[in-house]
Amino acid sequence: MKKIRLALLSGGVSTEREVSLNSGKQVFEALDKDKYEITRYDPKSDLQKLVMDAPDIDAALIILHGPFGEDGTVQGLLDLLDIPYQGAGVLGSAAAMNKLTAKQLYEGSKIPTPGYLAFDTTDEIIISDVVDTLSLPIVVKPACAGSSVGMTIVKEAADLDAAIKKGFDHDDTLILERYIKGVELTCGVLGNQELEAMPVIEIIPGKDHEFFDYEAKYVAGETEEICPARIDEDLTRKVQELAAKAHKALFLKGYSRTDMILRDGELFVLETNTIPGMTATSLYPQSAEVAGYSFSALLDRLIELAIEENKRTNLRRA
Repeated sequence: MKKIRLALLSGGVSTEREVSLNSGKQVFEALDKDKYEITRYDPKSDLQKLVMDAPDIDAALIILHGPFGEDGTVQGLLDLLDIPYQGAGVLGSAAAMNKLTAKQLYEGSKIPTPGYLAFDTTDEIIISDVVDTLSLPIVVKPACAGSSVGMTIVKEAADLDAAIKKGFDHDDTLILERYIKGVELTCGVLGNQELEAMPVIEIIPGKDHEFFDYEAKYVAGETEEICPARIDEDLTRKVQELAAKAHKALFLKGYSRTDMILRDGELFVLETNTIPGMTATSLYPQSAEVAGYSFSALLDRLIELAIEENKRTNLRRA
């Protein structure tokens, strides 16, 4: 059987470069070498080579996180080169990467999400008005950063100004969001036209972490993850339905993972990831394994979906 010529993209230029490189290494190791002829590309240095090699590439796996990888830029390049790739296209990638746009699309689809205010660098931010509107604690986060980079939970009004300055170090737009304390849940979906909901994961950050921050995400042993989550069947179904609804609201394809908070039986959607972490122990692969997909089989399925979607959309090409 002829091998699929696969481009594996990892690294890039965002603050999540090292995470991406580590994920790319584990993905490379998990891919079936009998099925794939794999070439690795780092967008920081190899874009010209990728363009030159494009006629000989059958599909790509994008294992990039943050701006210039997860935001539609690389996806647009691959569309122009007619290289199939897993996951969301330009529109969905850009919409989900921008947390403000995502919240507006959630609201338009009647998806529950915590109350918020949004500001850019030209706005005057009156701390007392923010506190009166949202009440403390308040979550401050950049609109377009991933992995909780630049995010702070503010408990005292006196600390809000410093948290805002920290957030603006990472983006020109900030979201100040009402903090909701509850059980952290996440749920993935898989598929193109027909979506398969993955088992729900319950996330319990370690005692040194107020939330699922960068260290809690990527340092081994800092977080307990329980799959399936310790919730009943009815609530599990509601979480899975919300994950699928969020996926559709953001115009996504292939797969995604949506993070939520459960408080007093009520669910709130926080954000949706278009390129979930892809190490063998990352949340999405953990959930997929419970659903019956080995890490290698999950990667196979994502590549199949990429090629299927490319064939479908190529019918519109001249």
